[in-house]
Amino acid sequence: MPAGQTSNLMALRDPDIRLMLRVRDDDPTAFAELVQRFQHRLIAVLHHLVGDRDEAEDLAQEVFLRIYRHRKRYSPRARFATWLFTIANNLALNALRNRKRRPAQPLEITESGSLCHEPQQLPPNANSSSCLPVKRLHQEELAVVIQRALETLNERQRLAIILNKYEDMNYADIAQVMGLTTKAVKSLLSRARARLREALQGYIDIEDGSMPSSSPDDSAVSPANP
Repeated sequence: MPAGQTSNLMALRDPDIRLMLRVRDDDPTAFAELVQRFQHRLIAVLHHLVGDRDEAEDLAQEVFLRIYRHRKRYSPRARFATWLFTIANNLALNALRNRKRRPAQPLEITESGSLCHEPQQLPPNANSSSCLPVKRLHQEELAVVIQRALETLNERQRLAIILNKYEDMNYADIAQVMGLTTKAVKSLLSRARARLREALQGYIDIEDGSMPSSSPDDSAVSPANP
């Protein structure tokens, strides 16, 4: 099938592709609409990947800049969200590699050594006798617990979980973003969920295919098919 016909068929199925095609055609309002539609979701996903809000915002800006600079060469071959998060994943991996080349900063601990009064220091593997039982966890504290649990995953596991949970991507879409087979994604998610169950024991009951939305950012990235 000719490339033009393929693009038209995909655009019929994906409103985000139609929006990106308007960006390609220099529609003056389309790019601002695209940024507004994806900005919060993109920052939240990048925040989970790199663990730093400011860095996530910088990376999101770079994603949008790359999209705009290369808009004239855009030819849809997948869902727009799949393409967008492929770019984001590559940038996040580069940022993490660069970070590993820099000396690590020591973790600051309070004088008392207690973790109960500093939510940002909550250990993800605390047991059920923790000073903050599940029912008493506030939204921000829960966000920290889940972020710490996500950080126990390796980079590929973390991305697969985030795309599946927060972007509601199916195995095929995740496989395309990560350059894996669908079978490999299934295996990756299975191992990631098992690791999260262990890390979140005592805080959250996690079932197959589910993980609680926790951070204020996540409310802006509730699962939805773009």
